[in-house]
Amino acid sequence: MAEAFPNVPKIPYEGPQSKNPLAFKHYLHNEVIGGKTMKEHLRFAGAYWHTMRNELSDPFGVGTSLKPWDDRSDSVENAQRRVGVFFEFLDKMGLEYYCFHDRDVAPEGATLSESNKNLEAVVGTLKEHQDATGKKLLWGTACLFIHPRYMHGGGTSCSSDVFAYSAAQVKAAMDATLALGGEGYVFWGGREGYTTLLNTDMKRELDHLAKLLHMAVDYAAQIGFKGQFFIEPKPKEPTTHQYDSDAAACLNFLREYDLMDHFQLNLETNHATLANHSMQHEMVVARNAGALGSVDANTGHPQLGWDTDQFPTDIYLTTEIMLELLKAGGFKQGGLNFDAKPRRESFEPIDLFHAHIGGMDAFARGLKIAHAIIEDGRLDDFVAKRYSSWDSGIGAKIESGEVGFSELSEYSLSNPEPTVESGRQEMLENLINEFI
Repeated sequence: MAEAFPNVPKIPYEGPQSKNPLAFKHYLHNEVIGGKTMKEHLRFAGAYWHTMRNELSDPFGVGTSLKPWDDRSDSVENAQRRVGVFFEFLDKMGLEYYCFHDRDVAPEGATLSESNKNLEAVVGTLKEHQDATGKKLLWGTACLFIHPRYMHGGGTSCSSDVFAYSAAQVKAAMDATLALGGEGYVFWGGREGYTTLLNTDMKRELDHLAKLLHMAVDYAAQIGFKGQFFIEPKPKEPTTHQYDSDAAACLNFLREYDLMDHFQLNLETNHATLANHSMQHEMVVARNAGALGSVDANTGHPQLGWDTDQFPTDIYLTTEIMLELLKAGGFKQGGLNFDAKPRRESFEPIDLFHAHIGGMDAFARGLKIAHAIIEDGRLDDFVAKRYSSWDSGIGAKIESGEVGFSELSEYSLSNPEPTVESGRQEMLENLINEFI
């Protein structure tokens, strides 16, 4: 097969002084930061759905993306041809991992049986390319939101037949993920929520969603799948409210239904924005619960109120993400998946390279800055000092459970009015700017 990108070489590292738009300025895959290479820290992954399948349409216009290798048919042959193009892209970008939805890599058939056969055929092609290139599957997932059968949800559908179909589709996607050596499996509930509460039995829907996840855990044990399960939070769109609305809601759900031992979170900046949170907030919530598993690397537009899936170029954002990730001990079975697409006006194949270069360089800078901030120690020292009253005396007794209201009342009556210190927010913001 002829090259799909004949005018694009393997993207080299040329350093910060380079003016070459097809070169890395900051991402040097084998540069060692804190005892690990950049490649090991960042574990970048390409998103099959955006890179290969996104036509760059929006609610007001048809797709503009130029994909000369794609005949736009739903044939298995066309799907297999895309695989070769994708692996050429991964190779030239230096991306070690990729992620996919089942219906992105293989066409949906007229029946479930036909869909499964289509998926098995394309999985065979993916496996051949993995074996030939050494590329790896970070995670797979099932698309339970595009087909009309899922208009009321998949695992939360009011129809038990749709629930059964959802389970069958997840089973096939898990089989595919196992066959490809996937390191994880993601549940993102695109329609696992409600449009109106007038027709919704929320308790029953949540119970059913938990049953689906427990079935997945049980099936993983049956087939020997050792990968990590992830849930990806998002508050809304296309639903009015999704049950996986943010990190805290997901953790509450996992605790309520006895699933915490089996799931971690796959967090996304654009979804955090839609939930009126910062990405750092979501990362801290997950890290504190020991559930920070993987990251969809993108961002949203502050003036647009939907999931724009833009490539991350904000160095403050990537620094905050890497600060929390380093504090969590880094990725184990997750990574940085570029769930992002070029803008509708950036429609040529080469724009895929420009976009990924920018995202990878932004995270490389974020990694270096975050590591330097941690090594410097002033930020952590300030926070530790701010809470130092809890390390001894009455604070330590409160945390250890040695005192209650009576003892604390007696303590407060016998001591002067408490004094507090400044939070020094501006000073700390200036400190971060020293490194950026």
